[in-house]
Amino acid sequence: MKAAVFKELGLPLSVENVADPTPDAGQVVLKVGRCGICGSDLHVTEEPDFLAPSGKVLGHEFAGEIVAVGAGVERIRTGDKIAVLPLSGCGHCISCLSGEPAWCDHRQVDGGGYAEYALTYERQCVVLPSTLSMEDGALVEPLAVGLHGVAISEMKPGQKILVIGAGPIGLAAIFWAKRMGAGKIAATASSMRRAELAKQMGAEIFVAPSADPVAEAVEALGGPPDIVFECVGKPGLIQQAVATVRRRGTVVVLGLCFKPDTLIPVIAVGKEVRIQCSGFYSLQEFQHAATPLDAGDVAPRSMITDTVSLEDMPPIFEALRERTTQCKVMVKPW
Repeated sequence: MKAAVFKELGLPLSVENVADPTPDAGQVVLKVGRCGICGSDLHVTEEPDFLAPSGKVLGHEFAGEIVAVGAGVERIRTGDKIAVLPLSGCGHCISCLSGEPAWCDHRQVDGGGYAEYALTYERQCVVLPSTLSMEDGALVEPLAVGLHGVAISEMKPGQKILVIGAGPIGLAAIFWAKRMGAGKIAATASSMRRAELAKQMGAEIFVAPSADPVAEAVEALGGPPDIVFECVGKPGLIQQAVATVRRRGTVVVLGLCFKPDTLIPVIAVGKEVRIQCSGFYSLQEFQHAATPLDAGDVAPRSMITDTVSLEDMPPIFEALRERTTQCKVMVKPW
């Protein structure tokens, strides 16, 4: 089969012929229908301290059709359309059995979606409703990230929300905050490119880049936000969120920052700010992320700005390291 393989730092992904996967007990093979390109994949191919191993096939936002099953597989059948929960654990500890593989001692984030076929465990398969497309299935993972962030924020109906960043995760946070009863939602980003997307997702206010966009967001909200979602992952933004949120408010950190950062603790302490990091989701949240799409809410689909073949994917992947007009690029291996 063909796969886009990570080789080493500084080199683009290499589309190569690799061995077709064969399922062992409890495993399944799927024909990949779509795989989203995630910013975390960009990070693990450029950050020396967090580098993916050579020969790794990345891609963890993917969906496909089951084409082979291993011994002992009972719940999943060939022909099923599934989305893959990319968190794997041992499968038998308390965390795994309760649908929380993120907290298994053997947790890892599985990729494999940048290929024609992928191997995964039956326990990581979520059968998609018949109403959903492969594109929808590949959106489930980033939607689940946003859902968990809003859930862990303990947001109450009517609260004012500020979302810093309008990438896929920021947009997903807006989407779920709106549907879970938020009051006014403001978003701010480094450009106006995704202003309309943010509004489609549920933001009433999009603050244009300025000398002090956060202050403008506070004014537009009618006061400091109750919750700030930091969805960019650049140094200085957690401190900015702490300075912006109301007294005894909550800052949810969803952005992945791979660089050292600084925080002025006395500001957080003086306001008794709760700083809540959000990294993973449960199996239940992953399953629920498909629900709005199944119910006919098409807003998340607007995040998809391009679909590329596996052969054309490496230069597109590299181009995403710089600021582009893209939001979510999907890879179509076939």
